Amino acid sequence: MTTPRPIAELSADEARRIALRAQGFLGAPDRRSGVRGILRHLGAIQLDTISVLARSHELVPYARLGAVGRKTVEEAYWRDTHAFEYWSHAACILPIEEWPHFAFRRRAYRNRPHWSHDLPDGAYDQVVKQLRSEGPLTATELGGAKKTNDWWDWSGSKVAVERALMYGEVVCVERRGWKRVYDLAERAVPPELLHDELDDTECLRRLVGLAGSSLGVGTRADIADYHRLKGEQVDAVIADSGLVPVQVEGWGKPAWADPAALQTPPRGRHRTTLLSPFDSLIWERSRTERIFGFTHRLEAYVPKQKRVYGYFAMPVLAGGRLVGRVDPAREGRTLVAKQVTLDGPKAVPAVAQALAEAATWVDCTDVRVERVDSPDLREPLARELIRVLG
Repeated sequence: MTTPRPIAELSADEARRIALRAQGFLGAPDRRSGVRGILRHLGAIQLDTISVLARSHELVPYARLGAVGRKTVEEAYWRDTHAFEYWSHAACILPIEEWPHFAFRRRAYRNRPHWSHDLPDGAYDQVVKQLRSEGPLTATELGGAKKTNDWWDWSGSKVAVERALMYGEVVCVERRGWKRVYDLAERAVPPELLHDELDDTECLRRLVGLAGSSLGVGTRADIADYHRLKGEQVDAVIADSGLVPVQVEGWGKPAWADPAALQTPPRGRHRTTLLSPFDSLIWERSRTERIFGFTHRLEAYVPKQKRVYGYFAMPVLAGGRLVGRVDPAREGRTLVAKQVTLDGPKAVPAVAQALAEAATWVDCTDVRVERVDSPDLREPLARELIRVLG
């Protein structure tokens, strides 16, 4: 693909601030729209099984809005069929109005020749029939999720309902105790959205445009990664997506921006907060390094003896920079900072503030720091925590 001439040149700092504003971390958030507004603004919020302070889909709106109630978060996603779960960047909560634009992916799954699990004869029709007659059900209620205790050893009904989910005949309408609750798409998706009439090009054009507006500015790879598209899919539609070509200082690759992001300089108050490792601000490792000079890696699946920063190290955002990491845990009503990494003494107040706010949000009354990678900063951090906790 021939890249058109950039319409603007951005400094690295301008690109960073544009990205922060696009992701909801710079400027006052629209509290009237709440969690649902955050979901629409980001376009996708990743789900993950790990729960330390809270699950990632709760941490994402918290990072932008502050101490919003956890029950409020769940209700905002699932009540009144405001959202659905599907494969985007990974397993994600998506705004229900984007249902038509994932038709290209549903078609690809229907045409997929090979699957990890064999589908037993009759199982697909059986789960559809059961959902139609009994209403929303979990895999357990459909006949059992697993054949054995092995995580990936799915039962026939689980294979069938997951296949139906990928095809779009079934929708995940909520998570109950972390179990998916399935219902028929014909019942769960508003009638005006329940169609697969958009062709692949229309779907991809929309998702590329959404990714660009959610990122503010990004390379081809950044934009492709947001909804896990292929590079050639991006190339085919980006010229008609509404995004405009720009050049960013130090990036070394062509970039594209949301034209609305270029209209006004990004200004406003910065959020100070702990970030989920699955937050869309830091989804793509090379982008995080390029924008923030910060190497981010989830170590939950790394052997304990090989971890550098901890099991669920959460980056600390302050002043528009990533200034440290905290590996948290909870013991009763104490938030435990098992390991803290600070980017120098100037990061101490921000990390203390982020810990104190997170503790309050999860109903902890105390914060205990176990290890600080720079031992000389342990005492200053402890003093600052005492101050901000009152």
